[in-house]
Amino acid sequence: MPAAASAPNSRQARASRQARRASRAALRFGRVAAMGTVAVLILVAGVWASWSTAPYVMLTKGREQGSVEVTRCGGDTCSGPYTPVSAGSAARGRVEIAHTVAVRRGRTYSVVVKPGTDEVLRAGPAGILYAWAPLGGALLLASVVVAGGLRRVRAAWVLAGSGVALLTAAFLAL
Repeated sequence: MPAAASAPNSRQARASRQARRASRAALRFGRVAAMGTVAVLILVAGVWASWSTAPYVMLTKGREQGSVEVTRCGGDTCSGPYTPVSAGSAARGRVEIAHTVAVRRGRTYSVVVKPGTDEVLRAGPAGILYAWAPLGGALLLASVVVAGGLRRVRAAWVLAGSGVALLTAAFLAL
């Protein structure tokens, strides 16, 4: 009799184990989907933030190019006279450039004029690297999500290394 009584219990145990496996698989899929979505959103936000200035600095053909001598700084912007270098660009008495660690009063910088404004952006390698700095920060942040949430350590190291390289290059170029 005991052998016959254990048969239904073993079926129940097997069904219980299968149900636990299925719930673990569903939770694992949910974690991977959620963390993957968060990582992708962080990277998209980094590209979006970088793209607000990157096209002007990277695609300079046909844009007004020149130099600005910074004469005054205050708050978030510095200003100074603009001297054109490209054909079709007009001299301006005052243009504004973002006041960052890399912009100092009394120095002259090569710049690109944002179309339709008196705002200028740093040109050349320093400008390109500075424009992509938000992506560098996003790469670092996404690496934490990839390592912790997705448990993909190698991919996280690649993301973190790329972010550190980009931010370090931007710091050294400025």
